[in-house]
Amino acid sequence: MRTSIATVSISGEFPEKLAAIAKAGFTGVEIFENDFLTYDASPREVKALAADHGLDITLFQPFRDFEGMPEPHRARAFERAGRKFDIMGELGTDLMLICSNVSPVSLGGIDRAAADFHELGELASRHGVRVGYEALAWGRHISDHRDAWEVVRRADHPNVGIILDSFHTLSRKIDPNSIRSIPGDKIFIVQLADAPLIDMDLLYWSRHFRNMPGEGDLPVVDFMRAVAATGYSGPLSLEIFNDQFRGGSARLLAEDGHRSLINLMDQVRRLEPDIRIEAPAMPERVQTEGVEFVEFTTAPEEKANLEALLATLGFDKTARHRNRDVDLYTQGDIRIVINTGGTGESFAGASYSIHGTNAYAFGLKVDDAQAALARAAALGAPTFAEPRKSGEVAVPAIQGVGNGVIYFLDGSTALASIWDNEFAPDATTAAGNTGLTRIDHLAQTTHYDEMLTWLLFYTSLFSTRRTPMVDVVDPGGLVRSQAIESVPSPRFRLTMNGADNRKTFAGKFLAEGFGTSIQHIAFATDDIFATAKALHARGFHALPISRNYYDDLEARFGLEPEFSDALREASILYDRDDNGEYFQIYSRTFGEGFFFEIVERRGAYGGYGAMNAPFRIAAQRRLAPPIGMPKE
Repeated sequence: MRTSIATVSISGEFPEKLAAIAKAGFTGVEIFENDFLTYDASPREVKALAADHGLDITLFQPFRDFEGMPEPHRARAFERAGRKFDIMGELGTDLMLICSNVSPVSLGGIDRAAADFHELGELASRHGVRVGYEALAWGRHISDHRDAWEVVRRADHPNVGIILDSFHTLSRKIDPNSIRSIPGDKIFIVQLADAPLIDMDLLYWSRHFRNMPGEGDLPVVDFMRAVAATGYSGPLSLEIFNDQFRGGSARLLAEDGHRSLINLMDQVRRLEPDIRIEAPAMPERVQTEGVEFVEFTTAPEEKANLEALLATLGFDKTARHRNRDVDLYTQGDIRIVINTGGTGESFAGASYSIHGTNAYAFGLKVDDAQAALARAAALGAPTFAEPRKSGEVAVPAIQGVGNGVIYFLDGSTALASIWDNEFAPDATTAAGNTGLTRIDHLAQTTHYDEMLTWLLFYTSLFSTRRTPMVDVVDPGGLVRSQAIESVPSPRFRLTMNGADNRKTFAGKFLAEGFGTSIQHIAFATDDIFATAKALHARGFHALPISRNYYDDLEARFGLEPEFSDALREASILYDRDDNGEYFQIYSRTFGEGFFFEIVERRGAYGGYGAMNAPFRIAAQRRLAPPIGMPKE
């Protein structure tokens, strides 16, 4: 599979861009003209620099306002084209993108445009190059790939073809299946971009909000299926314009882009098995059965505080690792692991040294752990392994958000027996069950400019769907929240919270935890009121919620006063929709802002109580020590 990306898609100076593109695994690069013009090097030097990185220059772009121009503009357009063809010869690329005309002086007419392109094809032939015509979604006369193809068809020149761009087609809601009638050899290159669905001016939408395939809401898979059905076998290239990306890490953005193309073509290959594009073979997206365990790393002197909090939640210490300073705490189907054996040489020890006490790892129950690892590796996810001691199983694992670890466990004999073989029973605590049954969801916090990266990471690896993004209002700013859920049933749920600045509660957690990712764990119960009673009996201190919240809640939902009083007395937050009800209890914060949540879902409620987040945050901020004051 030949992969390419336009230099305009990522941040940095020109050499930095090429280095990041090559390291991410791309084989080609589109040279965006402004990047070339602002870089102080000759075309031959740029050609050599790309070659040093093992990159082909797949395209030189854009050439604007060419077809249908009156004189003297037409003559100037041909003169400009000739000069650009000379530059292309020195760059070592044979393809130039010509986008449809937007000039107010341009003249319409398919035949007029076709005649111009036939003549341009003759000029291109003499220079040994080709030209591709792209329909801009906001083109003055040509804004539809079907019209662009008609121009190319009537031009009838071997050096003239069409360039297809998913954004220009899908943003105008043009049926991508119309592409299937275009001969694959007349498609000179395919550019891909996704975008969130926003009702705005097409040009502004395109220039500021494009993102990688799989990060937005456009049907890019359908578009690419149609392209593949033509027999096209050329490069797949990314052309992304995004304000957020322009200030991001060139390395991360290039890795995201390459991962998005691999994931896209894996989906297309499964739906269009006879395609000519060589898509990498890999296992299907991973089916997840839920969270098998969450692991904390801490120091021996800090363990007691975490252990005490778990005891108030009803967790019993049930086992101890046979070889390591690792304890297992259980309740229902929940496993919490506390690792106090970290040294500077272990990953757990390194995580504690950087972040302090934190939930640095979790394990997922999957259908096939080795297949999950193979798919992750194919998508460029960094694998994780540490030396194992005698009798220990090497659990397949990768690194994820905040350099945390995700382990894969399945029903195989070795992995299914870890808890029995590697842990010895050690029932030294007996907190007593509080009715917690399983992990409902994990919540990870990251910087907002990395949020799309990690959403793509999860959705390309696991069989999941994204829920709509929610804006959470914090007194210190806005936090964006979006959940992913396993399909067909949401046995694995994870919410991603993107913080813009450290003034928000989520941003403070990131800043003071130096990038820690898991900020809270939500446990499920089947009876929140019974659980609240049991928690209180064990000395659990729920996060206190203001009375004003309950007065408003009663009025908003028309609750019976007795029900509202019961919620308030237990510090339970409440939400409901057309499908069901949702109940939440929060612990007070631990460490740098970590907390636990207890939830009950009734009916088919599918949300996460987003309307309650501002009240939870306000309560947490009230209890937080002033900045600079030591924590207990």
